Amino acid sequence: MPKSSKYIFITGGVLSSLGKGIASSSIGLLLKQRGYSVTVQKFDPYINVDPGTMNPYQHGEVYVTDDGAETDLDLGHYERYLDVSMTRANTATAGQVYYDVIMRERRGEYLGKTVQVIPHITDEIKRRMRAYDGVFDVIIIEIGGTVGDIEGLPFLEAARQHALEVGRQNALFVHLTFVPYIKSAGEVKTKPTQHSVKTLMEFGIMPDLLLCRSEVKLDRDIRAKIALFCNVEERSVVEALDAETIYEVPMMFAKRELDDIICEKLHLKRSNLDLDTWSRFVHRIKAPKHPVTIAIVGKYVKHQDSYKSISEAFIHAGAINNAKVNIRWIDSEHVDVSNVAEQLDGIDGLLVAPGFGSRGIEGKISAIRHVREHGIPFFGICLGMQCAVIEFGRNVCGLPEANSSEFKKNKFSVIDLLPEQRHVTDKGGTMRLGAYPCTLKKKSKAAAAYKTEHISERHRHRYEFNNEFRELYEGSGMVLSGTSPDEKLVEIIELPNHPWFVGVQFHPEYKSRAVTGHPLFVAFVKAALHHAQETVDA
Repeated sequence: MPKSSKYIFITGGVLSSLGKGIASSSIGLLLKQRGYSVTVQKFDPYINVDPGTMNPYQHGEVYVTDDGAETDLDLGHYERYLDVSMTRANTATAGQVYYDVIMRERRGEYLGKTVQVIPHITDEIKRRMRAYDGVFDVIIIEIGGTVGDIEGLPFLEAARQHALEVGRQNALFVHLTFVPYIKSAGEVKTKPTQHSVKTLMEFGIMPDLLLCRSEVKLDRDIRAKIALFCNVEERSVVEALDAETIYEVPMMFAKRELDDIICEKLHLKRSNLDLDTWSRFVHRIKAPKHPVTIAIVGKYVKHQDSYKSISEAFIHAGAINNAKVNIRWIDSEHVDVSNVAEQLDGIDGLLVAPGFGSRGIEGKISAIRHVREHGIPFFGICLGMQCAVIEFGRNVCGLPEANSSEFKKNKFSVIDLLPEQRHVTDKGGTMRLGAYPCTLKKKSKAAAAYKTEHISERHRHRYEFNNEFRELYEGSGMVLSGTSPDEKLVEIIELPNHPWFVGVQFHPEYKSRAVTGHPLFVAFVKAALHHAQETVDA
């Protein structure tokens, strides 16, 4: 265990969505591959306590950790790149910070003092920044938002203070900025970067490294100009070009010796960098041998970040199967019995995505019936699994009114709340969240995929398979292949007489990792490839 940690603060300027999460993950991977222990924290300035109740169209996916924290999707990038599990200590929002400070004030812990942003809010932020101090060699702290946003000022001030307290030899500021290419003029413009750095310096932070996002290569004159006007060394101006795949970014950074510069500035021993396995993984992504088409039917497909972990899991599983997974995004509201065959024509597999609420449910059920009856591989996640249960109940078990009590409560609610959930009124953090154990049936498709009978997966839901209907479903041919260890909760369903029909109550996409993937996604893509080959042969 290290005596003290090194800190890298990642900030962003000019505009959002530049890729701070990918930059943080890539830097973390490079340092890990040099032999250092690394973790990444995300500090988000929004007032929401967490993104759990936020609209997926605005915020994208809610990522859930093993300990049940509902977090920003960037934590998914951290886990996928570093192959480590994050916890609630890896994330903080302004809402959490202010809430904790206000609760302390209400309890009288400030002894009558006037509670202010400085020092009370900044002290709480710094306390959270120190959560892993001495546990990891390097702690990367990504500060959400854009420099200059009023809600982000306490986080920048806390970072400035923290860097001063640990000593500048132990802290590094990396600023991600934008260098636009003006096509009509045929040149790049450095002024946005200059203004962004100037704004950062107004808050007492002088960046040590600039990552310059650009769609064109920056020549030495441009980098020298940025260095001069932004008061950094020329070699510390590192271009961050658009990549064919986000998993190529660490290799691009390594070519520009970013990890060498970081090690030098933080006084870290520069051990050898090993990216051989990662390079082979990237090669398989960029040069796959087999195409396969998988439809994702969901209600948030217009904003694909809502299913970020799912799309990344398909990249991982595709690489492992030496396949290019072509995703066909289908809005479940646009699917019905009259057009389902047309909508799903030519697919090799169907994934029905998770979600909440009744909108688009009948479209999902129609899609599931089509692939069940036509022998097309199916994978249902959370609500997708519940829709499969409803469809099977209506069309196989003789329950035409089968439904979930989330949509329509009746005596045929094959999906229902647990008794302890029926009186919950708060929306945030009141679901079954985080990792739960699951026991698999021998010789099931799930057990074959996992190669074990005991697993742990992450959940984010309220509604469960209604145990009153277990006997009927099993008698009709559905296998309840995964249950909680006490057998009270159904976690996995599958159809043994179908090429590959599996639904899971949990979210396996959260545990898919670059290079190694996730067993269920790997098995599903393999089944889809087999279907594609059968179609060609036919």
